[in-house]
Amino acid sequence: MPNDIDADQASTLRRVRTSFSQQSMMATLGATLADADRGRCVLRAPIGAHVLQQHGAAHAGLAFMLGDSAAGYAALTLMPHDAEVMTVEMKINLMAPAVGDALEAVGTVVKSGRRLSVVQAEVFALSGAHRKTIALLQGTMIPVPLPE
Repeated sequence: MPNDIDADQASTLRRVRTSFSQQSMMATLGATLADADRGRCVLRAPIGAHVLQQHGAAHAGLAFMLGDSAAGYAALTLMPHDAEVMTVEMKINLMAPAVGDALEAVGTVVKSGRRLSVVQAEVFALSGAHRKTIALLQGTMIPVPLPE
């Protein structure tokens, strides 16, 4: 049984990595896939000079994109292998300025359904060993067939 679990986790991670590598926006931001498992995904992106707003913090758009993608990939880990996911709706609460070296988004699935999945993400600002919550997202994902 443990070999089946390991093979399933490896397959899930490969699937998410393949999809993630096709996102040009994530590449533009320098985002990386840190971890993925069933119902969970972790993404990171540096806070570079090109993503700052006028007060010197990372723009909220960076937090939103990273959280949305982390939540979407968490949903993907629970989808059939012939489907991808797209965001139906996503809400964000900005809780603190995104100041630090990088952002980390931890996406999780609240409820995975046949037609819709409810997801959430917590976005953290990372500064050295310090980790501070800067945003919470909640949304809905829908499965879409893979392009032929």
